[in-house]
Amino acid sequence: MVQRATSGPRPSWWRAPAALFAGGLPAPVFPAPGWWWWAPFCLVPWLLLLRTAPTARRAALEGWLGGLGFMLAVHHWLMPSLHVFTLVLAALLGLAWAPWGMLARALLAGPGTAWRAVTAPAGVASGWLVIELVRSWQGLGGPWGLLGASQWQVGPALRLFPVGGVWLVSLLLMAVNTALVVVAAAPRARWATLAAGAAVAALATGVAAAAPRPVPADRPARIAVVQPGVVPGAAQRFDRQERLTAGLAGRGAELVVWGGESSVGFDLAARPDLADRLAALSRRTGAELLVNVDARRRGRPGISKTSVLVGASGPAGPRYDKMRLVPFGEYVPARSLLGWATSVGRAAGEDRHPGTRQVVMETSGGLRTGPLVCFETAFPDLSRRLARAGAGLIVAQSSTSTFQQSWAPAQHASLAAVRAAESGRPVVHATLTGVSAVFDASGRPVGPRLGTDRGTTGLYEVRPASGSTAYVRFGDWAVYAAVAWLAVAGGVVAVCRVRGRGDG
Repeated sequence: MVQRATSGPRPSWWRAPAALFAGGLPAPVFPAPGWWWWAPFCLVPWLLLLRTAPTARRAALEGWLGGLGFMLAVHHWLMPSLHVFTLVLAALLGLAWAPWGMLARALLAGPGTAWRAVTAPAGVASGWLVIELVRSWQGLGGPWGLLGASQWQVGPALRLFPVGGVWLVSLLLMAVNTALVVVAAAPRARWATLAAGAAVAALATGVAAAAPRPVPADRPARIAVVQPGVVPGAAQRFDRQERLTAGLAGRGAELVVWGGESSVGFDLAARPDLADRLAALSRRTGAELLVNVDARRRGRPGISKTSVLVGASGPAGPRYDKMRLVPFGEYVPARSLLGWATSVGRAAGEDRHPGTRQVVMETSGGLRTGPLVCFETAFPDLSRRLARAGAGLIVAQSSTSTFQQSWAPAQHASLAAVRAAESGRPVVHATLTGVSAVFDASGRPVGPRLGTDRGTTGLYEVRPASGSTAYVRFGDWAVYAAVAWLAVAGGVVAVCRVRGRGDG
């Protein structure tokens, strides 16, 4: 007699929508809501769901659905620009969480033991960090919405960013979420989990206290930010910035930063009249001007977004061409296959031309400045390289005017605080339409923020810094540690299975 095989109990209908919803719960930890205090708890519901998945395949599905929910919630402000393509991208990137769902189930399901209390938080957090690393690739959208970046205004996190960058803070936050699940669901492992957590907290505190710190300059530099606000047309925007800059005369600025990529919409070599007007402004204010040109440059293919330093005699010194371009916003990856995106949203009709190297600019007063352009402030490695190259100050020229009424401007400005703390360098985040903000070498705010509701100027005193943080010296060691942990743990599991001891 043939016995019919059964597939076991069918999952409850509510699990799929619950996974989608639970994946979106971290969204409010980022600005504009900025519920930073929610970050150590926001992933607990998702982890509890994965822990009780009836099969590994079901855990993979709920991992993917949660990843889809996470990407949609954190990047919902892209919807007016990419329309339905936002859903397609979120679904594709959400696949990165499928193996993580299986990993979480494997480490959290079953009876709690002291060994599980230690391995589960480390393993689940390491898997999460690998996902953050994968989706940080420029072609997949870049490192926007990293969990650790939500702590940009929290004192303990600002002391950890210089140690291991945003990666270390993400790792610790994910470990706390996982430890709470172990405490709630596995009473036998409760005390071991709490003891391990206390040990990690003590170690992190000690390392942060002993880590090298940047050395601020004796004399502060006076930096002016020009934020023109919403102005239609490149010519009108230039005129508006010119008038605002003229008002800075006699105020002792050493460097005037025109906010935003595209602050100048014309090639200065082809428009010497505009170059002369900028030079006249430099003479009038007694400061050099850092502008950003978004135009087709004579003798070069395509359109570049270029930071240019202008002094009393005109443009001088090295220029910086934006290296990390926004996928779909500034170029379409594999345009021959995905070019149809331009018909359903505001994807780039023409690919911008990327730069090939970073530069450090020096003013006549000796201020060494490292420029970044907009999207590039999301990448920890770029500001780290500028610090290693000798920049004492980092200036980011940004524009989020396309997303003016969304969470994007506040989220973008918050990244400057993280980059400042990581690199040990003050960061000036200057935008066309807000939010503009300045942070010192420890990531603390300097002076008032310039919001999205006005066109104005701001004058800030910042102390350029030298020396290296641990993150500048050693880079992404937290990521390497997470990958190593997963590799070693995977090897141990494989050996145990071969020896017939694969019981968890």
